[in-house]
Amino acid sequence: MPELPEVEALATFLRERAVGRSVVRADAVAISAVKTFDPPLHTLAGAYVVDAERHGKFLALVVASEAAGEMLHLVTHLSRAGWLHWRESLPAAPPRPGGKGPIAFRLHLAPEFPEGPTSGFDLTEAGTQKRLAVYLVRDPLDVPGIARLGPDALTVTRDELATLLAAQRAQLKRALTDQTVLAGVGNAYSDEILHTARLSPFKNAGKLTDDELTRLHDAMGHVLTDAVARSVGQRAATLKSEKRSGLRVHARAGLPCPVCGDTVREVSFADRAFQYCPTCQTEGRTLADRRLSKLIK
Repeated sequence: MPELPEVEALATFLRERAVGRSVVRADAVAISAVKTFDPPLHTLAGAYVVDAERHGKFLALVVASEAAGEMLHLVTHLSRAGWLHWRESLPAAPPRPGGKGPIAFRLHLAPEFPEGPTSGFDLTEAGTQKRLAVYLVRDPLDVPGIARLGPDALTVTRDELATLLAAQRAQLKRALTDQTVLAGVGNAYSDEILHTARLSPFKNAGKLTDDELTRLHDAMGHVLTDAVARSVGQRAATLKSEKRSGLRVHARAGLPCPVCGDTVREVSFADRAFQYCPTCQTEGRTLADRRLSKLIK
C-alpha cells in the first residue's frame, strides 16, 4: 500500500507534470471506484490544474473548473493494490467501462506543446479486491476518510503524539496505523519506525514511558523524512522499488537485521503480516504467530 512518503512523492511528481495544464476529459473505467456524483466528472473537462496535495495517504489534484465555477479536488485513495501510472501518450479512444483490465480511472491532459500527444495518468488496481476510490469534491473534507484523519505523522509534535497515544488502549502497532489517530503511516513504515525506536509492536500504546515516547517520535521523524527524501524526485514507475530498497525489517523475514544481525521474524494475520527484530525490539523474545498461539507481549 502506498504510504505517506510515496503519496508525497506522487503529489510532487504531479506538480511537476500536471500543474499548468488543462484537463481534456476523465474516463471512469471501473464505475464502482468513483464514489461521488456531485459535481459530475464531466465538469473536469477544460479545468486548469493548479496544484497537487497529500492528505494522509490520500492524493488530490486541485483544479479550477470553469464549468463548475469553482475549485475542485480530484481525490484518490490507492488502497492496498492501487497505483498511479503516468503516460506520455494516451490513446484517444476511452477504455471500455467495466473491462477486466487493471485500469480503474484515466485522466487526459492537454498536450504541453501544440500538436503534441495527449498525456495523463491511469489509476490501476491489481487483484480481485477492488478498493481503489476516486472522489470529485469541492472540499477535501467532503471525503469521509479525510474528514476522519488524525494529525499528519510527518508534522506531529512529540507532545501531540504523547496526547494521542495516551488515549489509546490498543497495541502500539495498531495505534500507529490507525488513520484516525495518526495520518499517513501504514504497515510497512510502522514496522520501520518501531524497529528504529526499539519498541515491541505489541506494547500498549497508552503506557509508553517518556523515554519510549521520545524514541518513537524521533524514529517517526527520521524514518519518514528519510523515505520522503529518497522518494521525491523519483518517477512514479520507480517509487515501489525505491520503497523496498530502503526497508530494513519490513518484508525481510528470515534475513539478518542490519543493526544486530539477529534473524528478522514475522507475525502473520489473515491477510497481512508484519516483521520485527527480537533482539532490537522484544528483548530477545520471539512473538508467537497469532494464527497458531497466544501472542507473547
